Amino acid sequence: MLEDLNPQEFQDNLTKDGNTLIDVREKWELDICKIEGAVNMPMSSIMETFSELNPESSYSIYCHHGMRSMQVANFLLSNGFQSLFNLRGGIDAWSREIDDSVERY
Repeated sequence: MLEDLNPQEFQDNLTKDGNTLIDVREKWELDICKIEGAVNMPMSSIMETFSELNPESSYSIYCHHGMRSMQVANFLLSNGFQSLFNLRGGIDAWSREIDDSVERY
C-alpha cells in the first residue's frame, strides 16, 4: 500500500508506532532544513541502501516537493514493501502548512 498524504495527514501518521521517517533529499538540501527525526537516504543512492530497510515496516517518505519521494516509494513498493506514505508537496508544503520554522528553498 502506498498513500499520498497531505501535510496534516502525514504529520498524524508520524505518531504511529514503528513508522520510520525517511528524507530522500541530498545532503546539501538536508543542511538547509529537515523534519526532526528523519533518516537521510538520498534518492541517488537508494538502490544501494534500500536493503537496509525491513519490507515489513512502515515508512513515511519525503523530499523537497514530493516527486522524488513518490518515485522512491514506488520503487520500494515494487520491491515488496507494503506500508509506504508519501508527503504530498514535500518539505516545502510541510513548511507552509505545519511548521513555518522549517526554512523554505
